[in-house]
Formats: sequence, C-alpha cells, structure tokens
Amino acid sequence: MKASNPLVSVLMNCHNGEEFLIQSIESILNQSYSNLELIFFDNCSTDNSSNIINSFKDNRIKYFSSKKKLSLSEARIAAWQHIQGEYVA
Repeated sequence: MKASNPLVSVLMNCHNGEEFLIQSIESILNQSYSNLELIFFDNCSTDNSSNIINSFKDNRIKYFSSKKKLSLSEARIAAWQHIQGEYVA
C-alpha cells in the first residue's frame, strides 16, 4: 500500500549555477507539497554555488559534491545514488 504523503526526491545538479540558484532552490522549497527532499549535487563548482546552498537552513536539503568534474549524465547518476523518496523529480 502506498503512503498517502510519500516522500518525493528532487534532484538538482549544479556546476557554476549561482546566477539562478537562489530562485531555483526557493522554488523547490516553497512548493505546496512539502514532503520532499532536495538532493543537491555540486559538480565541482568554482563559483559561489556551495555557499548559496549552504546558506539555506532547511533539513530537506541534502548536499553532495563531486571530487572531479563529471558529465551531466554521470552527475545525475551520482545524485540518484542518494535518493530516499518513493518518487523522483
């Protein structure tokens, strides 16, 4: 039987995305459906991305970073390894 309020995992890959990162994170966290986790995968950003994501004090955010620059598909696969939700967006 499926839960009536299942956890949804939202994957966000980032490489030097500081320009729109605040708006993107706020958009996810401000959804009317709140039982979610944001899997944020930092793909070796050299800008302010890590500082921005770490400025959010929300326990739904799970921050992960890569030790080397990955292709987008590799980064998505790496982020996928951390999901806990029944559904993924």
